[in-house]
Amino acid sequence: MKKPGYLFIALLVSVTLVGCTRGLTGTTYTRDEARRVQTVQYGTVESVTPVVIEGRNEGIVGTGSGAIVGGLAGSTVGGGKGRSIATVIGAVAGGLAGQAAEKSLTTSQGQEITLRMESGEILSVIQEVENDQYFRPGDRIRLLKQGGVTRVAY
Repeated sequence: MKKPGYLFIALLVSVTLVGCTRGLTGTTYTRDEARRVQTVQYGTVESVTPVVIEGRNEGIVGTGSGAIVGGLAGSTVGGGKGRSIATVIGAVAGGLAGQAAEKSLTTSQGQEITLRMESGEILSVIQEVENDQYFRPGDRIRLLKQGGVTRVAY
């Protein structure tokens, strides 16, 4: 009997996890944010500090996918009760590994941008770095606000 391609399944899980990432850059918008009015303020970048934006740890995609792959792998071990136990252990281990993979794959490089607005107000916004391009002190920016979302853009 031919066993399923576990390498293919693991690759599929990885592609699924990467496909679920959502950008936090100043130029990434959700479908719901498109064609909505934003308020615009102008200002100048005072300072920029590199930060790490932690990955998602929701566990839905990573844990579920990992548990499936782990359970499938465990089901190929032994027979009878041993196979059942190996399936459960494989599912649990796979779920934990999948959760860790999801967090790692969705962690990104960010920047804390301190801004001096034309009104004199000083603000700080954290957003993902896009194409390794950091804002620099002295840059003129637009601060875009829509609902609870704020973006810094040129």
